[in-house]
Amino acid sequence: MTEQIRRVACELVVDVVEPVRVSLQVAPCDEFPGFSESMQITSGGDPVASTTVPIPGMSRVHVFSPPLGRLEIAYSATVTGRANLPKVADWERIVYLRPSRYAESDRLAPMAQSEFGGITDPGELVAAVSSWVGTRLEYVSGSSGPTDGAVDTMLHREGVCRDFAHLAVALLRALDVPARLAAVYAPGLDPMDFHAVAEAAIGDTWHVVDATLLAPRSTLVRISSGRDAADTAFLSTTGGQADLVDFQVIATVDGALPTDDVRELVSIT
Repeated sequence: MTEQIRRVACELVVDVVEPVRVSLQVAPCDEFPGFSESMQITSGGDPVASTTVPIPGMSRVHVFSPPLGRLEIAYSATVTGRANLPKVADWERIVYLRPSRYAESDRLAPMAQSEFGGITDPGELVAAVSSWVGTRLEYVSGSSGPTDGAVDTMLHREGVCRDFAHLAVALLRALDVPARLAAVYAPGLDPMDFHAVAEAAIGDTWHVVDATLLAPRSTLVRISSGRDAADTAFLSTTGGQADLVDFQVIATVDGALPTDDVRELVSIT
């Protein structure tokens, strides 16, 4: 069987107005059998040095303090084959059952029990939650704000990918299924952007829950994982002011885009 080759890239333009410390999460896991990447960070044409900070079980973060002015970031990677699929860790079974900033599982617990309380098989439960979120919400670009959580999404009945993922995560946690949010590159996504999906722990394995059905789950390339969007932002700053001026994301897979059978359990590997 020919190994799947995925190519991902992003370009960001940032206007640094006041001194800031930047945390950049755009680089996927580098543990694939075939992996190559390029990161270029420049300000006024001059390179800006960064430090790579790994966060175990979550992401690789590039941290740097750029000078004032126009900051340009260009990242690209080629991913060949599949990385090893780690088992769900004991700490993950604890952390990813807790309510979090954007996945208020405690507030949604009564509704979750009312809708899904009779389903005991974990696989069937995850499928039911994914289908329910996908049929109850309407995907509307620009319909939510950066501080909206799962409860807001449930009330508004519309959102973007991160809102779909937050609601799925919150409902699953309320049903005692460990769940987390993953930021990914998603070949086939239209319009192209960074994408967010949920993951649920079934047995010893994390499985993708994407109620948007916007991209084949088997092509996804993980950038970061965490409790919710607070842990997976592609760009965040501390102190000062930096404004995102423009960005572009590219994600492709060599050959034909695979189909996605929603009845199958799929993992990001």
